Amino acid sequence: MAQSVTPAPVPRHYLMCRPTHFAVEYTINPWMDPAAGVDRARAIRQWEGLRDLYLSLGHRVSEIEPIDGLPDMVFAANGALVVDGRVYGARFASAERTPEGPAYLDWFREAGYTETHEPKYVNEGEGDFLALDDVVLAATGFRTEAAAHQEAERFLGRPVITLQLADPRFYHLDTALFVLSDDRIAYYPGAFSTGSQRVLRALYPDALLATEEDAAVLGLNAVCDGRNVVIAAEAVSLAHRLRALGYTVHPVELDELRRAGGGAKCCTLELRDVPV
Repeated sequence: MAQSVTPAPVPRHYLMCRPTHFAVEYTINPWMDPAAGVDRARAIRQWEGLRDLYLSLGHRVSEIEPIDGLPDMVFAANGALVVDGRVYGARFASAERTPEGPAYLDWFREAGYTETHEPKYVNEGEGDFLALDDVVLAATGFRTEAAAHQEAERFLGRPVITLQLADPRFYHLDTALFVLSDDRIAYYPGAFSTGSQRVLRALYPDALLATEEDAAVLGLNAVCDGRNVVIAAEAVSLAHRLRALGYTVHPVELDELRRAGGGAKCCTLELRDVPV
């Protein structure tokens, strides 16, 4: 599943949710086809492989209990945004996922997080918010409301930069862009509006630009700890270019979860318990 393990420079803390109840029972993004069905046992094996890889890299993994009737709860990244130990909760766009927001906030409160915020505006956590050291990149267009960007900025005390998604295949920011370091990102330009492409070029002139082929297998739904990149096994070209930049690349098989439009990042909510 993975290449030789290179420990992370700084261990991360991730929250994950076992896909015990995973299914595709409705359609809320272009990836989902209820008629195609899923192999839940295979999805669990793939998820366990991802979790075990994080542990082998020296990261800490906490788990939230899955809830029957919430088949997409496995996509923990959508459950919140955590910056400096402050938890900005999620308010889902679809009725099917709405109960996940309170469930994730309950977990944080029970885990001892004292600064939490139940949002007024629709947002889907790290699906549409990606934190760097000094700013948060945030997307709107398909799920998260632009007003949520301002709400998150006020609560977190960190500047939020708004980006517009333009391709429904890439309905969340984390399907179109991932963070490599505080001054470098990887993204697929075609997922964004013309204006947002200009913003990204200005902010990150050294960004790694992914091809449509790699984006189309959710190659950008990846997780980087500063040294290691966990990425969809099918994103071969992107993996090759990351290795050329000096990253240790860990391809993972998550195609069963991709039937619902998710990959490694969707399954992984980073808990930034201390200042990054």
